[in-house]
Amino acid sequence: MSQPSNKSFPGAAAVAGGDDAAAAGHVRLPVRAWRDGRLVVVEDCVAEETPVALVYNGEPHVVMMATPADLEDFALGFSCSEEVIGDAGELQSLDVFRHDNAGAASYEIRMRIPPQRHQALLGRRRNLQGRTGCGLCGAETIADAIRSPRRVGAGVPVSSAALRRAQDELRRRQPLNALTGATHAAAWAAPDGALQLVREDVGRHNALDKLIGALLREGRDTARGFALVTSRASYEMALKAAMAGIPLLAAISAPTAYAIRVAGEAGLTLIGFARGDSFVIYACPARVLDAGPRGLGADGTAAS
Repeated sequence: MSQPSNKSFPGAAAVAGGDDAAAAGHVRLPVRAWRDGRLVVVEDCVAEETPVALVYNGEPHVVMMATPADLEDFALGFSCSEEVIGDAGELQSLDVFRHDNAGAASYEIRMRIPPQRHQALLGRRRNLQGRTGCGLCGAETIADAIRSPRRVGAGVPVSSAALRRAQDELRRRQPLNALTGATHAAAWAAPDGALQLVREDVGRHNALDKLIGALLREGRDTARGFALVTSRASYEMALKAAMAGIPLLAAISAPTAYAIRVAGEAGLTLIGFARGDSFVIYACPARVLDAGPRGLGADGTAAS
């Protein structure tokens, strides 16, 4: 087990980061490929998928399968988007430990949170396995799984040109996916579409949690921009965005009906099929400058 050098961010006393190999998020392996009618041995870049245990106040909470990069962001983003803590200032410490077992790496993220938060967490019993692609990882009851979203703020207007710019920039800012073809990305864009942060992971929920954690660590105002994800927009993607105070979430694929209902309840602008110059607005259209109908409030309802 190793503990690399400490880092710090607002609200955390200590953070131990991963090593350079882990931060790369991939391995290089010899593989046999069929090329031009024959088998050849080539080197391939393969995305890592590693168990990451989240431990609060010494109690294991959940084990997620994730790309072992930006783990501090992941832990902070998960803690806030899952309401383990109310804000980044409640995270008292965060340490990342790497374990090597017969050549297979796993990670343990140990966090300290206020005692009252920990007691509330113990009341939300979870099993200890979260698959990469699952959206309700570890939820034991329907009440645990289905949470009411927070209402998002007014946000800022976003144009169709800004959405297009963000997409264009994101295609060029996914180095891990360019190498492996196996990861999702979540990006934070300024109102004009200029990308400010990008995080990648084999899991779409993980990528969004990493982005949320990065936003919180840098102290950015989540009302002053929008998020773009390279995936579908499921219920939990909309919920996580709302919990982080993000007013607009754009996805390159479709949303689910439940995600649309959550977005409407939260006042979140939800966009799907964001591809080039086309997109579909599924909830709260008024924030899209050249697409929102007149006479609608920020939550998409008729103004009085």
